[in-house]
Parts: sequence; C-alpha cells; structure tokens
Amino acid sequence: MTSPSVIYSIEMGRLVFLFASSLLLMVAATTVSAAIVEHSFNVMDSTLIHFPLESQAGSRLCNRHVITAANGRLPGPSIRAREGDTLIIHVFNKSPYNLTIHWHGIHQMLSAWADGPDMITQCPIRPGNKYTYKFKIIKQEGTFWWHSHTSTLRATLYGAIIIRPRAGSSYPFPKPYREVPILLGEWWNGNVVDMANQALAHGTGPNISDSYTINGWPGDLYPCSQNQMYKLKVKQGKTYLLRITNAAVDNNLFYKIANHKMIVVAVDARYTNPYVTDVLVVASGQTIDVLLTADQPIGSYYMAARAYASAAGLEFDNTTTRGVIVYEGAPSWTSRTPLMPVLPAFNDTPTAHKFSTSLTALVGGPHWEPVPLKVDHKMFVTIGMALDVCPSNTTCQGPPVGAKLSASMNNVSFVPPSSLSLLQAFFFNVRGVYTTDFPVKPPVQFDYTNPSINGDLPLLFAPKGTRITKLKFNSTVEMVMQNTAIIGAENHPMHLHGFDFHVLAQGFGNFNPATDTLKYNLFNPQIRHTIGVPVGGWAVIRFVANNPGVWFMHCHFDGHLPIGLATAFVVENGPTPETTLPPPPVDLPQC
Repeated sequence: MTSPSVIYSIEMGRLVFLFASSLLLMVAATTVSAAIVEHSFNVMDSTLIHFPLESQAGSRLCNRHVITAANGRLPGPSIRAREGDTLIIHVFNKSPYNLTIHWHGIHQMLSAWADGPDMITQCPIRPGNKYTYKFKIIKQEGTFWWHSHTSTLRATLYGAIIIRPRAGSSYPFPKPYREVPILLGEWWNGNVVDMANQALAHGTGPNISDSYTINGWPGDLYPCSQNQMYKLKVKQGKTYLLRITNAAVDNNLFYKIANHKMIVVAVDARYTNPYVTDVLVVASGQTIDVLLTADQPIGSYYMAARAYASAAGLEFDNTTTRGVIVYEGAPSWTSRTPLMPVLPAFNDTPTAHKFSTSLTALVGGPHWEPVPLKVDHKMFVTIGMALDVCPSNTTCQGPPVGAKLSASMNNVSFVPPSSLSLLQAFFFNVRGVYTTDFPVKPPVQFDYTNPSINGDLPLLFAPKGTRITKLKFNSTVEMVMQNTAIIGAENHPMHLHGFDFHVLAQGFGNFNPATDTLKYNLFNPQIRHTIGVPVGGWAVIRFVANNPGVWFMHCHFDGHLPIGLATAFVVENGPTPETTLPPPPVDLPQC
C-alpha cells in the first residue's frame, strides 16, 4: 500500500509539472503572438516596376516614365502581422526627394516618433539617408495602409498593412476562404511632384489624374490597357474577405461588383454590425472590409470604381477603373464580355450619405470601446477652402484671378514649421515653433453653407499660422466639423492621427446644437480614423486623448493639405512612466 506521504509527493509533483507546463505554454503563446516583423523599403525612382503582371512593366496609358516606389513595386510591399507584434521598417531613401512614411490608422501608442507626417513628428528623410520606424501594434487589428507623407509622393508610394488577430483569437464573423487586399489608387502621366509644385506656385488646384487604378492596374477602359487589369480568381460558393483601401490622392470613390452583394464587417480597422450593400463609398484614406460570397453563376464579373465628386462645377477625373472577378471554370473573360456594374452618378450624394450613415459599431466586439460620456474640451471647427494673397512679382491663377487658392480650419490656414518638427519642439520644450491658441470656434459666425458668402471678400482670406490645440492627458474631445461654402462646398475626408473617434452624427446644412445634439448615437456609433464630412454639412466626432505626443489632423486630399486644411493636437504626458512619451530614437532625421 502506498503511504499518504508518497501519494502527496506524487500529486505535488504532478501539480508542479502541470504548472510548469502551463507556464511554458503561456510563454510560448506570448512569444508566438508577439513576433517581430521586419521589412526594408528601398525607395527610388525607376521605370522597372515589378507589377503583378510581367507584361508592359512600368508602362501605363501608352506612356513610360519614372515613378518613385518602394522596392520597385506598385503598390508597394504589403506588411502582414498580428495584434501585439512589433514592426521594424528600415526606409532607405534613394530617391531625389525628401520623404517620410506614415502608417495610416496605426495609433502609435507611445511611439509618436514613428508616425511619419513631415515636420509634424519628424523631419524628412533626406536623399541618400535612412530611418528605421519601430512600433508595436497595440489593441488593433484589421486593414491599414502605409504611404508617403511628403508632397504627392503617395501617388505611387503606398501599400497595404494587414493586422490579424492574435494567435488563438478569431474574427467576429465566419473565417473567409481567402483574404484579398484591394487598393484603389490614381495615376498621372507625368511627374506628380513637379505638377504639385507648379500648382502651389500658381495658386491653383491640383492636376486632374489620368486614371484610377485597382492594385496598380488601370483596367481595360483606358488607352493601351487591355492587358493591364487586376484579375481575381474565385471558387463558386466560397466567401472572400476583401480588404479595400482608398489610396487615391484627391478623390473619394464609389466601388461596386456586378451582380454581387457585399457585407461590410469593418471600417477603418474597427468591426461593424454586418451591413449588406451593393455599393461602397470609400473616402480618401478610409479602409472597408467586406465579405464577398461567390454565389453567382460561373462566369466573369467586373469590379469598378469611379469618383464621388461632390463639389459643383469643379473639374475632376471622370474616368472609371475596373478589374475582373473570374469564377473557376469560367470561359476566358476576353472571349465573353463580363457583366459590368451600374455605378452611381458622380454627384450621387444621397447614395454616399446613406452608406456613410448606415454603419454602426459591433458592440462588445474585439477592441470595441464605448462612447465617452463626459466631455472636457468642446470644439466647433469650420473646414473648407479659402484664399491667400498673391505674392508680389508672382502671377497667380487661383479663383478669383490674382489670388492663391488656400484652405483653413476655423479661419486658420495651417503652416508646418521649417526648422524643427512639432513633436521635437514639444518634447524638448522649444519655444517659437508653434502656439497653442487654435480657436475652439470660428472667429466670425456666418451662414456657413450659403454660397452667397463668397460675395464677402474679406471672409474668404484666411491668415497663415502654426496654431494648434493643447490637451490634458486622458481628456475627452468633442469636435463639430462644419463644412463651408467658401469657394465651394465639398465632401472633405478628415483624418486624425494617433486616435480613432466615435462618429456621433452627420447631417446637412448648418449644425444646430438645439436639435442636432438630439441625433447623437451614444450606443453604437461607427468608430473611424477618417471621415468624409458631408458636402455642405457637418459631422460630430468624439475621442479620448490618451496618447501623449503631437497628432496631426488634416484633409486627406493631397491638393488641400499643403494649402492649409489641417491642424494638430499636443497631448501632454500622463502621470506614470507607462503614459509618458519616451525620447526620440537616435537615428531620427534632423532638419
């Protein structure tokens, strides 16, 4: 008979073994779910681009010219990681331009030095130099993207970031058969930097693009492009997760697939209640995840995208890009014309607004956050175009003739610093780089969305300045963004770095606090980092400033950013080392 002491020893040994085994499994799981993902981006000018297809590499729309790209690819390299991973990206600038890279939608919690906007969180990487971006993915998963944040280089310098759940976690929807990044872009037959510089010098709007693209390809509606179209092969009955990004430089886009419904399951890497639709509206900078089931008869079906152009009378690229979905077993799509979707009219604001206001957050889903109810800092901010005085000895061609096109928020046309980034000035307490007196309301109240205001010439001119907002750590900000009709109303895609925000309400006309606050959704509003503020309307957002650093907020149309449609927030450090911004990396570029 075995003695009690022996039994006790055996049982204790089992317990110790089980505890040690569990500890090892926990360590192993943590190690697996917290990997280091490392990439090198060699950014250079080249015509030898490695496109998804080998034929006609580097040529577009019957032209072949130099573009700036990463690793000779368009779109650039995709980054794939899991929540909790650390990303290390070495950027070697072998191009002739200053550049930075922004990791669009990544919060950069306590890693503001890696956010990337030029002269906001860093000085640019000079030609011939390099910089290593290092940051951890904290409580985020979904579809993100990276792009240049200098001049208009992001026209060809961009790519996808796919963050999957931690190992052992799953999506809040059935696992798809396959995941497919879809990047919508724009293409110019010319040097985009030269064109942007010329527009700034003359005070005019940006040049209109020559085509839109799907994963770098224009599609067969453009000249010399019959064999330059993105093709997606699918199996009948399978469900695919399309990770769609609008990487276009100056346009919001409609997107449809012939004869197919899509189920929206996430926007801006935040899960939503499933929303069934046959059309998407994707503002510049936004991402949308949809489930697509190949449930149609075997055949070929076009996917297509074209502009949602909300500004009346403004020229825009009115062309259409398309790719093709080919079912396994279908005849060659070239021998039988695929079905083409009927896209909305370019100015179909009702369709755009219905889509944008029908999305709601998945309450209780991964990384969901409730709406903060106590507001510490309220702001009413006008956004829109403006005018600037034409310098002496300069010929300006902006509207009206003799003035330069500008833009502003609360009548402040933002100017970035030139000798030191805002983040450096904040961290090292350098005075004279910026002021913290950005107005919480417009200096003059007027009938914001009435086109007749354009007859009041003094109202159209916005002074330049680097005026930003200082926020206490963990304070809650509510901002009403009010579109104006100055120069012309337009749907402006406003992007906030460093945070996501709850979209409490959207509407048309002038915001009325007496009635419109009653429309706030405080239960399950969509959560985003980029919102298309309705043309001639308004949107209300709310966020918690729990990330110390300097965070840029700007229109994601590249033609509007350099002329002043931007501002920034300085968020103070928190009370503990875990809520304090660390010093800059040693290789941070210097001005």
